[in-house]
Amino acid sequence: MPNRLAHETSPYLLQHADNPVDWWPWSAEAFEEARRSGRPVLLSVGYSSCHWCHVMAHESFEDQATADYLNEHFVSVKVDREERPDVDAVYMEAVQAATGQGGWPMTVFLTPDAEPFYFGTYFPPVSRSGMPSFREVLEGVRAAWTDRRDEVSEVAQKIVRDLAGREIGYGASEAPGEEEQARALLGLTREYDAQRGGFGGAPKFPPSMALEFLLRHSARTGSEGALQMAQDTCERMARGGIYDQLGGGFARYSVDREWVVPHFEKMLYDNALLCRVYAHLWRATGSELAKRVALETADFMVRELRTNEGGFASALDADSDDGTGTGKHVEGAYYVWTPAQLAEVLGAEDAELAAHYFGVTAEGTFEEGASVLQLPQHEGVFDAKKVASVKARLLDARRERPAPGRDDKVVAAWNGLAVAALAETGAYFERPDLVDAALAAADLLVRVHLDDRAQLARTSKDGKVGPNAGVLEDYADVAEGFLALASVTGEGVWLEFAGFLLDHVLVRFVDAESGALFDTASDAEQLIRRPQDPTDNAVPSGWTAAAGALLGYAAQTGAEPHRAAAERALGVVKALGPRVPRFIGWGLAVAEALLDGPREVAVVGPELGDPATTVLHRTALLATAPGAVVAVGIVGSDELPLLAGRPLVGGEPTAYVCRNFTCDAPTTDPERLRVALGG
Repeated sequence: MPNRLAHETSPYLLQHADNPVDWWPWSAEAFEEARRSGRPVLLSVGYSSCHWCHVMAHESFEDQATADYLNEHFVSVKVDREERPDVDAVYMEAVQAATGQGGWPMTVFLTPDAEPFYFGTYFPPVSRSGMPSFREVLEGVRAAWTDRRDEVSEVAQKIVRDLAGREIGYGASEAPGEEEQARALLGLTREYDAQRGGFGGAPKFPPSMALEFLLRHSARTGSEGALQMAQDTCERMARGGIYDQLGGGFARYSVDREWVVPHFEKMLYDNALLCRVYAHLWRATGSELAKRVALETADFMVRELRTNEGGFASALDADSDDGTGTGKHVEGAYYVWTPAQLAEVLGAEDAELAAHYFGVTAEGTFEEGASVLQLPQHEGVFDAKKVASVKARLLDARRERPAPGRDDKVVAAWNGLAVAALAETGAYFERPDLVDAALAAADLLVRVHLDDRAQLARTSKDGKVGPNAGVLEDYADVAEGFLALASVTGEGVWLEFAGFLLDHVLVRFVDAESGALFDTASDAEQLIRRPQDPTDNAVPSGWTAAAGALLGYAAQTGAEPHRAAAERALGVVKALGPRVPRFIGWGLAVAEALLDGPREVAVVGPELGDPATTVLHRTALLATAPGAVVAVGIVGSDELPLLAGRPLVGGEPTAYVCRNFTCDAPTTDPERLRVALGG
């Protein structure tokens, strides 16, 4: 019989709806039940494409004896971290403070007042490698709760006090300058893996936001070292197993330093961020590899993540049915190949070519003799038609395999990132279908996620809005997507919607005294602490994303409160950038835009669709000037504020470039415009 999760919209929660555990969703009612019954709360946090979440579910939450024990002694609450990043952030901070590490599944025991007192991540069904079994943990927690309740309450209250004392040392509320940006670059250089690209050791994550900083810093300063680090890292990732050599798109991370074996889940946010980075790398260098990867990644998102309503699904699982008929799910089964499997699809001769081209070996690079496809550097030249034929046949054969599960939940923030990436990639490479896909996703966000007060819901599924309020990253990333659409399409409505969202940021998320930002709104559900994290991890933090969107909006509109808020927010980048540049990459990228102006470009033409206007508009979009904003429209139009008072010169389409309250002479010449924008 299904439990309470059967009525939820989250695919992750629905995966647990048939567990014998009497799960509650996160709700006031769950904690009321804990108070009424005198039981502690088991909080289990995960997400649908999390491999070890599935393992623990199968081992423990599907086990009747474990479920019976939980149901008798605990109130069990299941949370999708992607739906409730605020709940996840608050308790993950407690886990990391107590244990020095974190991860998912996250297992936390709470008092009925939601105060945490015992923590962990994955617990096995039987003790091993020094880890207690889940049943041992449950019995130990129950004994402590029953026999030492006062002591447990004291511990919980101390943890909450300690968390409350961990307020961010915000420092000066002024943006970083040349010196801090240079020190951040030096810090990245020290951590750079010159042999393999990227930063740090294994596991190695795609550093999309740090790459954006490197590209912008190079564009502003001419730093060849910054550009080289970005270019080499992008090439190594694109040639590695972390990139899907057949279908496009990136896996979450590489388990090794060489980018060979990925953790195979594919997240929307990684692919949106990396699509944009590769498009920007092409814009800076003309690299054909960067162009191919940007377009393949965009096509992957549209082909495999797009929902029926026009939004983008959150993720594809790492695991899938291994195809043996046993129903067993294996990580990477959909993506890896043995020499025998190549021969079965391609025949002996082409299989030999494919094995050489993609680095498939008899020993394998993954498990049980299978290999993850890569693009090793080769001597000599391959027949391009033959390679294309091999790829097409392998892709067709792969489509016959059982596909990984898809988390169809539409997350506002990640869709905002996808809108920005697809709008820009479509414009750069003259792919109007990609711009249309961005517009459709933006339309869904407006129709389904925005209410009549322009407040944003975090998620939707199947066109039905979810119950959870948007957090700062939702407002900021959706505004970022809308600003990109305004620059690409010239449609003022997207700038207007971005303004609605950013007004909420100023009123409901910014601390009026310090300029610091919080991850949740002032009127959001009160947790044991109000989450606040400026560091960029898998995605830009809400803090730095808001700084970027506020700055871009101010450049488009001249709105001084938005620019002032952006500059104050960047104070945290001044404090953290020189010390931990890998973890505030988007903040550093926004600071580069501020140092460059950012530049404001207005392109006016005599009529819609005028070819010469289109050329000037495209030239402006292809400028590498960090954070430049673009407005395009008919002369005399009031569609976008930057177009006001911009006449044609000599009756010709004309571009105006301004920054820091100073404007260049208008030009009708695309080449002069390109030079004026640092091209």
